Amino acid sequence: MERSGELFGQFQNLDQQREAASLGMWVFLVTEVMFFGGLFLAYAINRFTYPAVFAMASRQLDVHLGALNTCVLIVSSFTMAMAVRSSQTGKKKQLIVFLILTLLLGGVFLGIKYAEYAAKFHHHLVPGRAFRFPEANGDVGIVAHAQLYFSLYFGLTGLHALHMIVGAGLLIWLLTQALRGRFTPAYNTPVEICGLYWHFVDIIWIFLFPLLYLIDLHR
Repeated sequence: MERSGELFGQFQNLDQQREAASLGMWVFLVTEVMFFGGLFLAYAINRFTYPAVFAMASRQLDVHLGALNTCVLIVSSFTMAMAVRSSQTGKKKQLIVFLILTLLLGGVFLGIKYAEYAAKFHHHLVPGRAFRFPEANGDVGIVAHAQLYFSLYFGLTGLHALHMIVGAGLLIWLLTQALRGRFTPAYNTPVEICGLYWHFVDIIWIFLFPLLYLIDLHR
């Protein structure tokens, strides 16, 4: 495979290369939708089966921290979109600024999520032998179903956090390349592709927040 500048040998021009890269990312995101979809389906089935216990368990989450993280990710989607726009218009300084802002917002999200996880460990709400659920009043069935809820909670949010960490790594790479002046109006495909990935991760959280934090808030 030969490379001429930013153009790899199997492509005729940069536009064709960008379209191929975009198609590849969309195919990848479709597989991610199916992956998360299985977990969402598992959550939906179990919530329908044990609605009362899932309602009790969901009230153990800090809705204010969840809402704050939602706002953080919405803003990060804006800064990522502006980073893509800056790369398309050849504004290097703006691109660097928006990449840094997006990375910082991603760090804030992960920091808040760490605080949430720490609180769950402190209150023994992590599935396992040390699990404690005060509202169960000794009912073994309620304890088991509450553990099921928190297993899904940690599974869904943990997987999402892992995607955020991957996204942060991509942003760091983009930033190093942007500082070298690699991205121009003619070539900015990596920024666009990483932008698609970042928006996908943000959208997943938009579904997670109401499902885990809000749907049983007043039950």
